[in-house]
Amino acid sequence: MENNVTVLVGLQWGDEGKGRMVDYLAQDADFVARYQGGNNAGHTVVNQFGTFKLHLIPSGIFNPGVINILGPGMVIDIQSLSEEISELEKSGIDTGTIRISDRATVTFPFHRLEDNLEEDRLGGGAFGSTRRGIAYAYGERYMKKSIQLGELLFPDHLKKRMKGIVEWKNLLLKNVYRSSELIDLNSVLDWLFEYGEKIKHFICDTTSLLEKAAAENKKILFEAQLGSLRDIYFGIYPYTTSSCTLSSYAPVGGGLFNKKIDKVIGVMKAYSTCVGSGPFTTEMQESEAKNLRETAFEYGASTGRPRRIGHFDAVATRYGAMIQGTDEIAITKVDSLSGQKKLLICTEYEINGKSTGEFQLTPALETAIPKYIEMDGWEDDITGCKNFNELPTAAKNYIDKIEELIGRKIRYVSVGPERDSLILK
Repeated sequence: MENNVTVLVGLQWGDEGKGRMVDYLAQDADFVARYQGGNNAGHTVVNQFGTFKLHLIPSGIFNPGVINILGPGMVIDIQSLSEEISELEKSGIDTGTIRISDRATVTFPFHRLEDNLEEDRLGGGAFGSTRRGIAYAYGERYMKKSIQLGELLFPDHLKKRMKGIVEWKNLLLKNVYRSSELIDLNSVLDWLFEYGEKIKHFICDTTSLLEKAAAENKKILFEAQLGSLRDIYFGIYPYTTSSCTLSSYAPVGGGLFNKKIDKVIGVMKAYSTCVGSGPFTTEMQESEAKNLRETAFEYGASTGRPRRIGHFDAVATRYGAMIQGTDEIAITKVDSLSGQKKLLICTEYEINGKSTGEFQLTPALETAIPKYIEMDGWEDDITGCKNFNELPTAAKNYIDKIEELIGRKIRYVSVGPERDSLILK
């Protein structure tokens, strides 16, 4: 059976290496579609064109002939998008393959303002937001106060809607946050039309496009942002993103309804990392984390913030794989563990004096103590390995043990950031 509709997702907290996997898999795709999120996280891609950090544009953009869709489930900062397109064009990348859903909604500068005001108000209790306004963009979609990208094609209608939205926003800023910085309607309209003009030729009904492609048995790859544990419904709430990161949301957020998902590929890192606040059970001491952070360059692709580093958490990753309905797994950054003498894998949590292999709600996770098994590390540089048997015995044992604990087949082993630094297991 052909796998014409594939979803690629993160199994952990995000930053698992999805961009490099989409770039690789897109070589065999006709369409790549992002189905949720905004510019609050990035995908790093290294290929023959260079090193790129993508925030909104799907990671299939480097493959000629692949149509890259920003789906209806996304919230799109049109200024950030136009700047990202410009950067790609400077590197000689063809951006004519981009299509933007007319049903995606706009992230405005005033969303960023609100994000900053709320994080500052919360102080030490802040969520660790990227301050890109994503929560407010999604919140207003449910409050029916968002602007759809397609509305940029109806300027008179848009002006009327923006007038009411700005009046409402200023009431909130003035009376809730006591902000001296209020929103000027004309400035917002100028911003909308300036950046809207740059991207409006990409806007279309992407559902019609995908439905036609599916009917013709084209290969469609859905790309998720962030990971299972940041999902708004099943993640470490409230320390989550504001959208659904799960594969089951791909048909809605991507806009494809008459074709079932054939395969879900989950991406996990060979150790644990996360950006932002919230429980992180296997977190290393900073003295231990620092070296791995520097050698593996563990900094947020969008924010540049240093990532928190932890040992591999089989409890969290097994849960992540389960809620994604994962068929096969890619494990990344295995090469970053070279030189570690001993490696720890968390197999259970101790919560209130009881051992459990179940991932639980945030209040329980905040008191969870990790229970580890210890495995031998390896010294060898593995970046040149082309097949699984070339890896050191300790590396193979480590990967096999993780596969056993997760209970899902590991299909891909990444030993470097480049497109071809990938072993098929």
